[in-house]
Amino acid sequence: MKKIYAVTDKEVTPNDFYKIKKNTKKDNSVVYRKKSSITPNTANILTEALPYIQQLSNKVIVIKFGGNAMIDGSLKNNFARDIVLLKQVGLHPVIVHGGGPQITTHLEKLGIKSKFANGMRITDPESIHIIEMVLGGLVNKDIVNSITSHGGKAVGLSGKDGGLIRAKKIIGEGEFKNIDFKNTGTVQSIDPEVVSLLDGSPFIPVIAPIGIGDDGTTYNINADLVAGKIAHILQANKYLILTNTTGILDGDKHLIKSINAGKVKKLINQGVISKGMLPKVESALEAVSYGVEHVQIIDGTVDHAVLLELFTDEGIGTMIRRL
Repeated sequence: MKKIYAVTDKEVTPNDFYKIKKNTKKDNSVVYRKKSSITPNTANILTEALPYIQQLSNKVIVIKFGGNAMIDGSLKNNFARDIVLLKQVGLHPVIVHGGGPQITTHLEKLGIKSKFANGMRITDPESIHIIEMVLGGLVNKDIVNSITSHGGKAVGLSGKDGGLIRAKKIIGEGEFKNIDFKNTGTVQSIDPEVVSLLDGSPFIPVIAPIGIGDDGTTYNINADLVAGKIAHILQANKYLILTNTTGILDGDKHLIKSINAGKVKKLINQGVISKGMLPKVESALEAVSYGVEHVQIIDGTVDHAVLLELFTDEGIGTMIRRL
């Protein structure tokens, strides 16, 4: 039977998408198909992504998820979809999340004021269990549920699970040497076996930045520092840090697209990089110094920021490289 294909602008339902309108006089058919909504630009975007997908296939990508992207419903939803897509096309994403805004909100409800020094939250013994509940319970499970709702298989982990993150108390240096950071910790060691059990499986690890000391003390750890250590231990191909800014800015507040570790250290010494950006940059420097190829600090308030960085020629944000 000869078929004549026609394109139509009329509304076509799934039931009649390929409905055949038979001609009673001739032995042929007309197959009606809905006109494609895919533009040449859309096709170009898809083909542009192909070499990056091939290059990153079977590679570990560590992503620090934080900032407004965690509390904006649309951004959070798009992030989850992006992560599922990465896994579907053969990448191995590992998520480390923060939760600063959520922690502050819950502490305020209990009349506890948040204090910060050198870009770090000072965690007292009275609030550490609340912070652990918020990070390891509410925030972690919310991310897991978002990924699962889009077809992914996410597994939520606390750094205490299986001794994944061994921690110790932060000791202030320089102008912060007299500050007691209490239950705010830093990473002493990472046990990669816990995450490696999921590597290569269909599961996506989602890690809360809570660690445990040798004496059993629970520590709240800056998520950037945890993500950088995990990127180093897993020898991630890429490490992405989602922030509320476009990336690293120079002294004139212009975005720096690419910078090496030496120049980053100069900006730190000059005070250009400070406060909340400091732990992000320090984690990036550690990661590249231990073999992670590239670290990208990107604007998490941009829809599908992860895909734009990984799968487009231009990318977004600031790339930090070793040399």
